[in-house]
Amino acid sequence: MPELKYIDDFHAALSNYQLSDHALQILKHTRLIVLTAPTASGRNTIINELLRTNQYNFIVSDTTRPPRENDGILEQNGREYFFRNEADMLADIKAGNFLEAEVIHKQQVSGISIRELEKASQEHRTAITDMDIGGVSNLLSLKPDTIAVLVLPPSFDVWHERIFSRGTMADDEYARRLQTAARILASGIEESSELKIVINDDLTDAAEEIHELVQNNTFSEAQQAAGVALARQLLADTQAALAAL
Repeated sequence: MPELKYIDDFHAALSNYQLSDHALQILKHTRLIVLTAPTASGRNTIINELLRTNQYNFIVSDTTRPPRENDGILEQNGREYFFRNEADMLADIKAGNFLEAEVIHKQQVSGISIRELEKASQEHRTAITDMDIGGVSNLLSLKPDTIAVLVLPPSFDVWHERIFSRGTMADDEYARRLQTAARILASGIEESSELKIVINDDLTDAAEEIHELVQNNTFSEAQQAAGVALARQLLADTQAALAAL
């Protein structure tokens, strides 16, 4: 993809970004949960399981990049993303109408429009989305009552089975996934006072655990301690695998 036409304007708008008063009010009155995880931990599968309850609205992000084909199927506007032109998206960012947005590889801007949170609020549902762990702290500073969940596989071996079940992988891609996982795990351990850590050993159980957390704020110290212990073990195993490459 070519470089963004308005890249300097995007950087300027995001460098001192502030939500509009309207956006802040919507954010205040919308229940929100975000899931973060290393690749192949089952985060998206859990989200789909929760959506089946009809009590959640998935937040579809906006992006300036064009639709892509995934497994021969072209992405659709409003399903994978809302595909926006640069000028319109820049105007919305300047107006403070995004929960968060970022420039990616100088080629695209993606972010969460406050429009999606407003939709969930109007339908009296919990807004749910996935997010890189790097954006979770910023989100919590804007909305401290956000429920932030780190989803983990039950073990390093099971995690690798899930990764390679998707097909063969080049060594450099494998190394990148390990490096990204190590970053996510280290951040999750460091921020475990703000994140709830859910172990995805069984899909139904993991989804129910998260649903109970959202509906009843039910999450025990024992659950969190088990999650932190697993995160530490996964990080050690990941670092060992990286050292062996």
